[in-house]
Amino acid sequence: MNFDAPPLLDRRRLLAGLLLTTQVAAAPRTQLKPPPKPPVVTILGDSITAGLGVAARDAMPAQLQAALNRLGVNAQVRAAGVPGDTSGGGLARVNSVGPDTALCVVALGGNDLLQGIEPRITKANLRAILQSLRNRRIGVMLVGVGAPTLLGVGYAREFNAVYPALAREFAAPLYPNILSGVGGSRRFMQGDGIHPNAAGARVIGDRLAPMVAQALKAMPAQTAAR
Repeated sequence: MNFDAPPLLDRRRLLAGLLLTTQVAAAPRTQLKPPPKPPVVTILGDSITAGLGVAARDAMPAQLQAALNRLGVNAQVRAAGVPGDTSGGGLARVNSVGPDTALCVVALGGNDLLQGIEPRITKANLRAILQSLRNRRIGVMLVGVGAPTLLGVGYAREFNAVYPALAREFAAPLYPNILSGVGGSRRFMQGDGIHPNAAGARVIGDRLAPMVAQALKAMPAQTAAR
């Protein structure tokens, strides 16, 4: 039986096709790296952080998240507030701050004021919180609360000195008063005069965001990428 040989042009096409297939099969596959996870910012605080009296979407942590987004900062804000928590309560649960946290914003002290806790005790508790976080290589930022003089001039002076002293000791960013710009305003506070409403929480989030962004920027890359 006789078979006619394929034309020369067909042979060239066949060989070219085989060569192309071999090159494709031998080409290394490129590994696509997943995008880096955004750094986690955990807010360890009390009822203001927990968003008492407002919807979760309007609470301070969510407002901070939105403010960071508007600044173009890719970060995940995690609320860790417990209503009624004092600095001692925060210390008791500081180990619950997730190990993936890059920056912990410590916002405690308001209930210490309401309960008349001695400033030296508040300072000791906050120092222990900050030290515990540092020992775990978690960045820290401190948010204070202002003591009014109606609690006593000496008490207010001693209490208000706690936060700047700790900020210096730990070289930590400090937002001196969480209610700055909203406290005492019916526009921004709930009827109890203690907790911000949604508009007040937005003001706090907007004011905190640049400091949080700067703190994240200043952190070592390996810490921010937890």
